[in-house]
Amino acid sequence: MRAIVLSLLLAFAAPATHAQDAFARITPEQAGYSPEALERLRQALREAGSDSLLLLHDGKVFFEYGDIHRKLLLHSMRKPLLNALYGIHEARGEIDLDATLTQLGIDDIPPALTDEERQARLEDVLKSRSGVYHPAAAESEGMAASRPPRGAHPPGTHYYYNNWDFNVAGRILERATGERLYDLFDSEIARPLGMRDYRNRIVVAAGDGSPVDANADGYYQYEREKSQYPAWHFRMSAHDLALFGQLYLQRGQWRGQQLVPADWIARSTQPYSIEDAKYGLAYGMLWNVLVPATPDETPSFYHTGVGVHMLGVYPKHKLVMVHRVDTERAYRFNDGDLYRIIRLIHAARLPQAQQAQSSSGQPDASSVSR
Repeated sequence: MRAIVLSLLLAFAAPATHAQDAFARITPEQAGYSPEALERLRQALREAGSDSLLLLHDGKVFFEYGDIHRKLLLHSMRKPLLNALYGIHEARGEIDLDATLTQLGIDDIPPALTDEERQARLEDVLKSRSGVYHPAAAESEGMAASRPPRGAHPPGTHYYYNNWDFNVAGRILERATGERLYDLFDSEIARPLGMRDYRNRIVVAAGDGSPVDANADGYYQYEREKSQYPAWHFRMSAHDLALFGQLYLQRGQWRGQQLVPADWIARSTQPYSIEDAKYGLAYGMLWNVLVPATPDETPSFYHTGVGVHMLGVYPKHKLVMVHRVDTERAYRFNDGDLYRIIRLIHAARLPQAQQAQSSSGQPDASSVSR
């Protein structure tokens, strides 16, 4: 087994194998992880039906599984991409987080927003605390079933994971900048990071449930009987999503440039809404957050998608993880499998690396699902 592991590591280290790749390779030991434990992780990925997993330590790949260049639908992991664009354009003075929906000219199809709902601030929308419980495009059955009745909570007072908020946040950004959010992402993030697989080929879904162009990197999904605001979906490879995660691990810096303001990353990854106090799970602004064990500790943050995808950024461990499943075809992977994968990743850390972090007692994101 040891010989097999070593041969795999040597293959990973060969530059020619990854000529079209943005990442250097290091051994698991160099990253502080056990090769044998990572082989158990690999077996678990096979058994569960994962399509890809990529693990980075300090920007270098120490584990990969599957086709990391295959573009797959992000689902709810689209929200962190919007987070980056908001940070950039707020810093330029094009976005005012204190502006209300009234000031932003936001309403929706009947039953229209009430006067109270329209007092929600843009910051409330980004925190999913708008208090607007209007039906939304791409709202799952579970989200619709748990949606509070209209007027149940004043703006800013209650957290509810709300696709209406996320969809309208995309449209507000487009109105403020005069550009499609996809074009903003392409010019502000994808190109500067050197994404290898994202091509900014964007379409509008037919709206009849038919498959969306498989070559599209993103698409608008309208459900006009529910809302005038479309959901905006992305397809992205594990490789390119890991680049995005590494950007956030580096607090927005990339090759000497500050692509996303560091203070915005710090502000938006604070635990504004506690989702599960027992496990320290919270929501910030377009990111899930692990509540820090101490006030001076930098939070870890992540986002999942339909309980099977995950992008995780763990500053304490210099770790970025990306897990992908092809959810546009039949799949067997489930949220219980994701919890198991997360536990195996963190359990693979070598004792000396574990000891360096043991004083915090911080739980890992093994109970997250969306």
